[in-house]
This record gives sequence, C-alpha cells and structure tokens, in this order.
Amino acid sequence: MTARLAVFIIAIMALVTLPQWMHGVYYVNVASQILFYAVFALGLNVLAGYAGLVSLGHAGLFGISAYATGYMLNLGYSHSVAIATALSIGMVSMAIYAVLSLRATGIGFIMITLALGEIVWGLAYRWISITGGDNGINLHGRPEPFGIALTSPNAFYYAALIVFLIALAVMTVFVRSPLGAALMGTRDQPRRMTALGYHVWLIRFFACMLSGLLTSIAGILFVYYNQFISPQALDLTASAEVLLMVISGGAGTLLGPIVGSTLVVVVKSVVSGYIERWNFLLGAIFVAIVILMPEGLVPGTVRLWRAAFARRRPGPVVEATEKAS
Repeated sequence: MTARLAVFIIAIMALVTLPQWMHGVYYVNVASQILFYAVFALGLNVLAGYAGLVSLGHAGLFGISAYATGYMLNLGYSHSVAIATALSIGMVSMAIYAVLSLRATGIGFIMITLALGEIVWGLAYRWISITGGDNGINLHGRPEPFGIALTSPNAFYYAALIVFLIALAVMTVFVRSPLGAALMGTRDQPRRMTALGYHVWLIRFFACMLSGLLTSIAGILFVYYNQFISPQALDLTASAEVLLMVISGGAGTLLGPIVGSTLVVVVKSVVSGYIERWNFLLGAIFVAIVILMPEGLVPGTVRLWRAAFARRRPGPVVEATEKAS
C-alpha cells in the first residue's frame, strides 16, 4: 500500500466517522459547509485551475440554482422536481455564461464574468416577484431520499458527504481523461493545440458545463442547508471568496480547493467566534500564502516536504566519501 493510498483511506474514515468524534452539533454543521463549499471550489477550479480562465461571476451561477430550488418549492412542487429544475436552469445559465464569456481570455474573460455576475446579482435584488428582493426566499423542509429525512445535522452532513465524494470522483476521472489533458493543453499552449487540430473553444465550453454542474449542485446544497437564499449569496464578495479558496489551496490540483474551502470556512465560522478582526487574520493568511507558497498550500507543502526529505538523504558525494573512509 502506497503512502498516498493510506492517507486517502484515513481521510475517508475520518470523514465518515466525523459526527461520532466531533463534539457539538455546531461543528458538524461547519463540516457540512466545508463540503458544499468544496464542491463549489472544485467547480471553479475546472476553469481557474485547469483551463486558466479566472471567473469572478460564479456566485451568480451558484445563486441561480439556489433561487430556482427555493422558487419551485414555494410553488408547491416536490423536492425532486425542484432539484431537477434547478440543475436544468443552472446548466442553461452556464451555457449562456460560457458563450458570452469565452469570447475573450485573460483580463477580458475576467471582466465579462464579473459583469455577468453583477447582472445576476442586480436581478436578484430587483426581480422581487421571483426572488423576494432583499427579503430573499425561505424554504420549509429538506428532501427525504430513500425515506431518510435530512432534517438532523448528522443526516444532512452524510448527504453532503456523498455528494462531495461523487464530485471528487468525477473531477478525478475528468482530470485523468483525454478531455482533461486537452483542457490543460488549451491553458498552456492554445495556439499549438489549435495547430494540432483541437477545437479550443469547444473544449473550454465543455469545461464550463462541468464547472456549472458542480456549481449548481453546491448552490442546491447551500439553500437546503440554510433554508434561505438572498442576494447576498450572489455578490462579488462571494465570487472572490470562492476564488480565494481555489488559489490559496492550490489551483489546478484536486486537494487544493478542498483545503482552501476548509481554511476559509473554519476562519469565518469558528475562529471568528474568538477573534473579532477575523477578516484581518484571513487576509494575513492569504498574504503569507502568496509570499511563502505562491503555488498554493497543497503544492507548497509537497514542495517543502520533498525539500526537507532530500536534505536528510545523503548525497552521492557523501556516500562515496563514507565508503572510501
């Protein structure tokens, strides 16, 4: 058994048994937040990490699926219909988002996604008949898959954990697939990929659709967790926050967004109870990461670990000297 497999098994066991050894319902709820924000960050990582397209409008897509879920439930539809409708609307919105934003790359892509996100945020505030405006939409009840009620924190945590593991498995398969390799090729050498006969725009479009799917799923989990959705969940701060999750953990890695989401959620939900200026602390952590580990926490930790391990191993010159003596 390799060390990586052993660590993976231990992590899965820790996640599965977390409600048993984690003291307090509050911390189980925090763990649920980490899981659906990790799904959100994985979705954004498809674009920001593997495609090299930084988006500042993903909170709008996140909010569209959340609003669609709440609106359908308030109309009297079942949870299954509401979730299916929310996913459909989320994917259609992502398709429109991709067609408009993929007209540019770099700064142009960032500005287009920022504009689209702000448009959705403005609609959430002004389209009161649909969104409730500043009052938002309240939900009543959670779904009961296979007859299991998700009303308790532990039950919802396990539902979020299953969705998270499926999302992580999908991302793992995607990254190792030919499409994932082609997407990274469009990030590093788009002109060469075009010369080789690859359709760069179409590859990026498929990446956007996968990103939109994961983002929509995270939005549905978010609205079921909070039982409420308001325009605040769609603003620029929310988009920047999830982007920081990806960058701080390590863009273009599978574990990076998960570590980044854990960092941000823990500081916001746990550390903020002890430190009044938690925003300053979070900003200081991000600055330290950029200075000390510009590639992110996960790749930076691996780099430091390998460097420390290499120093402990005697070099060939030292070995030869020892043998001669």
